Amino acid sequence: MELKHLLKRGGLLAAANWPAVAIQFAAQTTFQVLLAVPIVGAAILVTVLLGADLNGILQGSTRDIFATVAGTLTSEPLALVAFIAAFAIVLVGGSILMFLAKGGTVDIMLAADAAAGPIEREPLTLAAFRTAGCFTMARYVEGCGRLFRRYLPLGITLMCIYAVAGAAYFAFILYGYRFGGDNGFLIGWALVAALSTVVAGLGITAVNVTYLMLQIATAAEDVSVMHAARAVWQFIRADARNVAGVFLVVFAMLIAATIASALAWSGVGLITFVPLVGLLVAPLQLAAVLVRGLVFEYIGLTAMGAYVTLYRRHLAATRPVSERTAWAGSEVSTRQASSMSSAMWRE
Repeated sequence: MELKHLLKRGGLLAAANWPAVAIQFAAQTTFQVLLAVPIVGAAILVTVLLGADLNGILQGSTRDIFATVAGTLTSEPLALVAFIAAFAIVLVGGSILMFLAKGGTVDIMLAADAAAGPIEREPLTLAAFRTAGCFTMARYVEGCGRLFRRYLPLGITLMCIYAVAGAAYFAFILYGYRFGGDNGFLIGWALVAALSTVVAGLGITAVNVTYLMLQIATAAEDVSVMHAARAVWQFIRADARNVAGVFLVVFAMLIAATIASALAWSGVGLITFVPLVGLLVAPLQLAAVLVRGLVFEYIGLTAMGAYVTLYRRHLAATRPVSERTAWAGSEVSTRQASSMSSAMWRE
């Protein structure tokens, strides 16, 4: 399949199952709000105990605020330990919520790909769009429950990888900066640090793609994570070109969306300094946050739809004939069920 058709199919599957996009956005927003609670509480604690400026502490991103609060609390070890413990508890709890929500989303996208047919090559009609829409709350909840036990250890492994990679990156930056400053290579070290940041970003994105592949393989074949890891390795080796193509295009889309969001946010932020007019910016900022979150989630589900299509076609090409026949029968059943639900919906 051509890359443009693959991405078009992923985008149509995501659009047809737009409630999954909304649920992913709600889960992500809830996770971010939960993370903000201990950080804001610690910032207020720092203001009360140490007399710091609250507005100055709450400047920048969540990561910047966390670093500021942690650095300020170094003089109060007990408060620092309590803050880190509270943040860790919220981080683990919010991550578990994300693992739970992702199971239902993957299950919906697999069903949509099985029911859609060659939607990317046919004229886009309302009937075809409805056929690709397989979202029901019952199916979503069933997928969450069925896949949660497998996604939980997989997600914990991802968090451990993040922790190790983040610690190694910050250690590399910190000690490299000291070494460059002591030996007069500060400018050269700044270039190395910038390149290492780009490499780290690509590496984290690659880890996220591998994580998504494991989720898809686990749900598509109903196997353990270890079996899914072997299956994903075989899949990437067999279809590396298309996987790399989707990865690069989606990565470019995310960068473009991030830049556009930053420019729009900075433009709106300038208006806040205008008296009275700045009061009208709050609804615009809220709308910008909503649109930005939905766009990013839609891009993510578009990538998921493309990878689901690639993986299921890989299974169809590599399975034995007997298993392929049984699998085709399950596809027909899924498509018939989707058509019946669409007909009932129209009536």
